[in-house]
Amino acid sequence: MSDTDWFSKETICEGLTRLSEPYVHSFFRANMFHVVGRDADLVIDFGMGLANLRSVLDIAPGKPVLAVATHVHVDHVGSFHEFDNRLGHEAETAAFAQMPDRDTLAHYFRMQADGLTQLPPTGMTPEKYTIPPAPLTTILKENDEIDIGDARYTVLHLPGHSPGSIGLLDEKTGILFSGDAIYDGRLVDDLPGCDVEAYTVTMERLRCLEFHIAHGGHGMSFGKPRLREIAEAYLLSKSVSEA
Repeated sequence: MSDTDWFSKETICEGLTRLSEPYVHSFFRANMFHVVGRDADLVIDFGMGLANLRSVLDIAPGKPVLAVATHVHVDHVGSFHEFDNRLGHEAETAAFAQMPDRDTLAHYFRMQADGLTQLPPTGMTPEKYTIPPAPLTTILKENDEIDIGDARYTVLHLPGHSPGSIGLLDEKTGILFSGDAIYDGRLVDDLPGCDVEAYTVTMERLRCLEFHIAHGGHGMSFGKPRLREIAEAYLLSKSVSEA
């Protein structure tokens, strides 16, 4: 199988492409996004690294590329090392540099007997799976800005799913890349490194956030009404469980 065949690609709108890995177990099948900017391209999240991601992106020769990881979990950082300019949150700086199982949770993928439905281009099987270290070249924190010329994204620190989970919001267009902080599916808060108390604070923040459309780390894109439904359902589930 070729690198091109490994990925699915969908044009969401002009200058924005969503990629995924259809042959990966659904739990580990994350979204990756390529934003074409005027001065630089933005790549958000990097799948499992079972094929060469950069080679299938339509990036103009010589154009700067900013690679942003929304967090350090296995399904979002596999191909992070393929990019020269790597950005991630300060809370996970050491984890990006070493990619240990305790932070990436890669050992959960190694345990999956049905982790793949096809042999990937790298030939790597789940039981032999590893993630190359990808030290950050730029360390992000709350309210930092990522400017690609015709769009400027503000970094939102959204911990809970992981300590360094972030979102990127372009206030001009209302486009939010929310990573695994929130997406239209079952949210995960019971793995090592998750923090339910921090997650509830993040959900309180998100349900009041002004934006137009959210592109999550899994599943399909959604608008503000659906985000509020997801956030409020999560908050209700925690208040009931604590009662």
